[in-house]
Amino acid sequence: MSRRHPVIAVTGSSGAGTTTTGRSFSRIFATEGICAAMVSGDSFHRYTRDQMVRLAAKGQFGARNHFALEANHIDKLEALFYDYGHTGSGQFRRYVHDEDRELVKSGHERGSFTAWSALPADTDLLFYEGLHGGVISPTYNIAQYVDLLIGVVPIVNLEWIQKIRRDTYQRGYSEEAVVQTIINRMDDYVHDIVPQFSRTHINFQRIPLVDTSNPFVVRDVPTEDESLVVIRFRAPAGVDFPYLLRMISGSSLSRHDTLVIPGPKLSLAMDLIMRPMVLELMAQKPFA
Repeated sequence: MSRRHPVIAVTGSSGAGTTTTGRSFSRIFATEGICAAMVSGDSFHRYTRDQMVRLAAKGQFGARNHFALEANHIDKLEALFYDYGHTGSGQFRRYVHDEDRELVKSGHERGSFTAWSALPADTDLLFYEGLHGGVISPTYNIAQYVDLLIGVVPIVNLEWIQKIRRDTYQRGYSEEAVVQTIINRMDDYVHDIVPQFSRTHINFQRIPLVDTSNPFVVRDVPTEDESLVVIRFRAPAGVDFPYLLRMISGSSLSRHDTLVIPGPKLSLAMDLIMRPMVLELMAQKPFA
């Protein structure tokens, strides 16, 4: 952890909503004039999309799947967090998504990576959004370098519904293929993804208020109005709960460390909770 070069990480599994949380942070950075180096966890995958397809055809599944530590450059991710905390720089690359039109236009193939390069100079902090921001294993300890670790964790049925919806409607996969991916990832989800949520400073867990007991037949993702969000704080002593209860209508405390809010209030809650934390990290930075 570094006062001079802080690291913020949002961690959660595929389809959990980490991208939405990333947008909330981006708004905070923009309105507060903070220059953040933005890094996606996808860029640390070990295999391109075509390589994963070829390995899966052989029954190898690319060291099982992207959830697995072996299927990612965890060493490079740890090196980035370490280097940034000590020097304000580090090596990163970008994964080329289908919607990355500028990268595709410049000659990059969808599902591939850009070359490794140095982060932009003179940034105020590093922001990571992906699968492994809070990993601790016998080989790696990424969590130790993170100053603010956020977990985005819908209950698992909702997580699956969101993934099935996204991957079939936006990415063109068959529902059968997406369900098989969920099954293939289960062991790594339990051992590599879930333990991170015990290390987070804050968890945002969305809970639907409609029947999602069979996520493989639900066709519509429950809306914000059909959801609650459970927010758990690791250090509740420093949280101004009376202020949050006043500012977020319909909110309540379920435990001494847990705030429950209506689904439509998530963006407001993220801003009220995370903006002061980001500003505190910036206030701790030395002037020289």
